[in-house]
Parts: sequence; C-alpha cells; structure tokens
Amino acid sequence: MTTTRPDESNSRKVPLLPRSIGAVVAICVIALVLLYPDSAYLWVKAIHVIAVISWMAGMLYLPRLFVYHCAAERGSAQSETFKVMEQRLLKAIIDPAMGITWLAGLWLAWQSAAYMDGWFHVKFLAVLILSGVHGYFSKAVRLFAEDRNEKPARFWRMMNEVPTVLMIIIVLMVIIKPF
Repeated sequence: MTTTRPDESNSRKVPLLPRSIGAVVAICVIALVLLYPDSAYLWVKAIHVIAVISWMAGMLYLPRLFVYHCAAERGSAQSETFKVMEQRLLKAIIDPAMGITWLAGLWLAWQSAAYMDGWFHVKFLAVLILSGVHGYFSKAVRLFAEDRNEKPARFWRMMNEVPTVLMIIIVLMVIIKPF
C-alpha cells in the first residue's frame, strides 16, 4: 500500500500498511470463527500463540532500543534513526500483535470456559499488567520522539525485565495450571 500519513513525532512518512495487517488478521479470525466454528478453536489458538510471540518479541526489544537511544545525542542522526525504529516497531508489530492476542485470547477463554479457573485469573491479571506496560512503552516512544525522555539507560535496562517476568508468570499459569 502506498498511502502514507504524517508521523506525529516528525515529518517522516509512516506507511498505513501495519495497521491494515492487524485489521485483516482480526477480520480473518472473526470470519474463521463464524464460518467454521467446529474447527476454529485450534486455528484461533495457533493465531493467538503467534500473536503472543510477536507481542513479546516487540516488548522485549523496545526497551533495548530505549537503552541505546539514551546514549545517542538528542537531534543526532543516530537519535533520529532510533525514533523511526521505535515508532515502526510499536505500530507495525507490537500494537497489532497485542490487539490480535486480546481478540483471540478472549474468544479462547470464553470458548473453553477457562475464565472460571483460578490459574486463568492470575494469567489475566498478568496480561492486564503487560498491557499497561505496553501503554507505558507507547508513551515512552512518544516522549523519545519529542526528545523529552528523562529516564536514564539504567531505568530502561530494568524495565526490559518486566515483560520477561510477566511472560514467565503467564506461561507457568497456562502450562502448569497450578490452581
């Protein structure tokens, strides 16, 4: 797709395609559920796992970019490159992956009645917290784009561990189902 929109953080053009991909996948998931309800569960589960992996990859990489961005001089070519990388990672991978994760995950929880189990409540809380961290990272992308980041690289190194801890909790709840 060649249509572009101005990026709010600078004058570069950002393609509309990433948001379109997320919408297309969401429509496909919905169509799959409606057209093939008997076989949809495993397909939606596979899409959910793929989306979770994509979301986590982005959530683990973005704070590393922030660490390196902190070392770049404001206004430098390197800083401007980090701004583009952060924006594209967020809009092309992290945001659509989170949306698909939520859409597919809620349907799976409803379909399997997992929402009634204790392990699911812990998992759901961890996913809510991870979504909050996602929002915090989104704000940080905006602040970096405006050259208004006040956090040191050490802070972003520590924040890099938060998605990892939440991922461990989520995986343990899903696989072990301790309660």
